[in-house]
This record gives sequence, C-alpha cells and structure tokens, in this order.
Amino acid sequence: MPTLRNKVALVTGASKGIGASIAKHLASAGATIIVNYASSKTDAERVVTAITDAGGTATAIQGDFSEPEEIAATFAEIKRRFGKLDILVNNAGIYNHLPIDQITAEDFHRHYNLNVLLLRVRCSFLDQTCNLLRHGHVDRVAGA
Repeated sequence: MPTLRNKVALVTGASKGIGASIAKHLASAGATIIVNYASSKTDAERVVTAITDAGGTATAIQGDFSEPEEIAATFAEIKRRFGKLDILVNNAGIYNHLPIDQITAEDFHRHYNLNVLLLRVRCSFLDQTCNLLRHGHVDRVAGA
C-alpha cells in the first residue's frame, strides 16, 4: 500500500534530472505530485505523463522560483487547487559552468539568490502567506 496516499507534494525544478526522478518516486509512493518548472513546459508535461501512465496523479504548474512574485503565485495556485501542501522538495537551482575567474558579481548573486536565499523566502511564503504546510516536510536538494 502506498505510504504517501492523500499527500500533496510540490517538487520544484521537477521538469528534468533529479527533480523529475524525485517526483516520479514520490508518485510511486502514492503522493499527488505538482511538477514545478520555470521554463521547460514540454519536459514538465513529459514528467506528468510518465507519472499518470504509471497510475499516479500529477499536474504541472509553472513558476520561476528565482522570482518572489512567482513563488507567491505558485503557492496561491496550489492553495486554490489543492487546499494543502504536505511535502515541499526545494530542488530548483542553477549552476553556471564557468571558471571562477569568469563569474561576474551578477552571476554570483543570481546563483546565490536562487540556490540559497530563496529557500528561506519559499518557506516564509508557506508559513506566512499561504499557511499550507502545517504538518508536512520541507527538503532541500543541493548539488555540487
């Protein structure tokens, strides 16, 4: 019997890679999956199709989590559609494959804002604005 039955999970950056794998794994355990993507709608729809073809439940919601306004809009949409959020996997992130001496201050701040600072902003939106994640779990996936 699936252990995450009746749970709603948001996986940020779930249109490909680690996020897609996490979304599929949570779906196989019975969770309803929200596949978040910033710009890869086609990839997000492929993940949703893979989940539903395997008997799971999933939907894709666009939201660029490097933009606080889009974070708020995403959580508002989740609240409207589902009324709750049990699991948040903060997987969205970026990495620029440049030598250190070629990374500009703008590059650094863009990476820092999405990969570090906005983790706190995301949780703040959940706690203060949407009040969605009352007894759930927040996980942060980080790569090197």
